[in-house]
Amino acid sequence: MNPIWLEETIRRCLEEDIGYGDLTTESIVPSDRQALGRITAKESGRIAGVDVARLAFQLLDSSVEIIVDAPDGTDVNPGDGVLRLKGPASAVLSGERVALNFLQRLSGIASATALAVKAVAPYGTRIVDTRKTTPGLRPLEKYAVRVGGGLNHRMGLDDAVLIKDNHIAVAGSITEAVRRVRERVGHMVKIEVETESLDQVDEALAAGVDIIMLDNMDLQTMREAVTRINKRALVEASGNMRLERLPEVAATGVDIISMGWLTHSAPALDLSLKLQVV
Repeated sequence: MNPIWLEETIRRCLEEDIGYGDLTTESIVPSDRQALGRITAKESGRIAGVDVARLAFQLLDSSVEIIVDAPDGTDVNPGDGVLRLKGPASAVLSGERVALNFLQRLSGIASATALAVKAVAPYGTRIVDTRKTTPGLRPLEKYAVRVGGGLNHRMGLDDAVLIKDNHIAVAGSITEAVRRVRERVGHMVKIEVETESLDQVDEALAAGVDIIMLDNMDLQTMREAVTRINKRALVEASGNMRLERLPEVAATGVDIISMGWLTHSAPALDLSLKLQVV
């Protein structure tokens, strides 16, 4: 992850929260007051975003000391420690919300991804994310998916081709859309086509695409599509994917299941910070 981008992002979030000054902390806490802090888990899950939280505190005061008890990728239970802090109480209090927001959000994504990966493990299916991310935070949220054991779909519009229903509507057909793409992009770029019917699957196969997405298909149609494709392209299932559906979808034989839910709806992991004045 680009450290310059990361620092700029966290600075922007701190500026949004603190504004012209933390009225509460500046009114109550002497500037020389030191404190010990401990971030703990209040529920079970997988931790992601420790370095982001660390940076949120240290950008406010570089003297804040941080000991990591649960590095990214650690599975925690209620009461387990994640981070310990020592330093100026004012910096810890002013950075608390931004640090916890990132840590809870990213840990929630990692936790949800870990559950999804576990659900499909018997079938060898891969779990990937989508572009349905929080604007401005995509690199962090996709990082959290990797911490959870998932993989990333394309990062943006510029690193792979995904021909969707509206592209097909404009081009007139899958065949024409693929032809136009091949005239423009280089041989290193993968081409994926979103399909909604078996006829479209057949057309995508005839066009020689690399990946065929089965969008919002029922299980019987998915199984038939996998049979027709017969490993001539990677098969991705997408559309309304939730944890409870994953085993039956994976059992159809698809290679990949993409889940927008991981980054747009996964619940934050419940964490808390408690301070002790020293």
